[in-house]
Amino acid sequence: MSANAQNLSFVLEGIHQVKFEDRPIPELKSPHDVLVNVKFTGICGSDVHYWEHGSIGQFVVKEPMVLGHESSGVISKVGSAVTTLKVGDHVAMEPGTPCRRCEPCKAGKYNLCENMAFAATPPYDGTLARYYVLPEDFCYKLPGNITLQEGAVMEPLGVAVHIVKQANVSPGQSVVVFGAGPVGLLCCTVAKAFGASKIIAVDIQKPRLEFARKYAATATFEPAKAPALENASQIIKDNELGSGADVVIDASGAEPSIHTGIHLVRPGGTYVQGGMGRSEITFPIMAACTKELNVKGSFRYGSGDYKLAVDLVASGKVNVKELITGVVQFEDAEQAFKEVKAGKGIKTLIAGV
Repeated sequence: MSANAQNLSFVLEGIHQVKFEDRPIPELKSPHDVLVNVKFTGICGSDVHYWEHGSIGQFVVKEPMVLGHESSGVISKVGSAVTTLKVGDHVAMEPGTPCRRCEPCKAGKYNLCENMAFAATPPYDGTLARYYVLPEDFCYKLPGNITLQEGAVMEPLGVAVHIVKQANVSPGQSVVVFGAGPVGLLCCTVAKAFGASKIIAVDIQKPRLEFARKYAATATFEPAKAPALENASQIIKDNELGSGADVVIDASGAEPSIHTGIHLVRPGGTYVQGGMGRSEITFPIMAACTKELNVKGSFRYGSGDYKLAVDLVASGKVNVKELITGVVQFEDAEQAFKEVKAGKGIKTLIAGV
């Protein structure tokens, strides 16, 4: 790593092949763009998956690609038409820029944009670099009581906000969340902020369940190696859920969790799939039909989700600081990927250069 590097970047060349590379400082493409000096970047499961496998579904790394998309930073340059940000402002960075012209964009669902340029999704470079360019309206100014480290967690929190909004969680409801990784834990705390009275976290790892109970869950459940119906019945019995949970969120992508979740929702209740697993699974369609479930997908985040994420943290309704279990220097980025792959900690951040 050169001390004189202009825009040092952490680049994936192939499976388990990464390097540090000095790249040109990116230019502002529009008068509405800003240049951000990236200060902290969280490691997401998708980043690790690209590093481990070189692809996710149809997205294949064919050219060297900068990793990272969960970032915060400091504005270092603004375009001539920028009015809401100035040099020196601390911001959370929403890492996907939609085309703003396709039907989903015009319908207000820009997360479904047909031409989304999303950081660290081939062929687009990510944010693990000294500098990154975004439109001003995809940078969210952090109030004084939110640190830049917390700002980097706004991305997974935005995902959780979108999932909980998809579920229409309302005061007094019971919510069961499968998967106590970062997004699942954040779904628990957002559901709590939305007024849910019972929040049950489900996972197969005891330490994660212990953390979930301290963090935001009112109860936890470790599934037995038993049929999905049995685990669902046990969760209902243990938590006095009557005919089932009002809302079930899957943040694991694991097929047994999906099966259990569908059997766990009360008739007329809502099931939201947030976790991504195998592209095709068997699905308990009879239970979904006969209970007239509202079954929804959830993908990234949309209009208002990042803003609400920042507001929830600023108001004290959501604590993201507790999820940050490690911060490593930029030069140790590869080691951080190895530790996340090994399941160490909850949210690891890489400091900027």
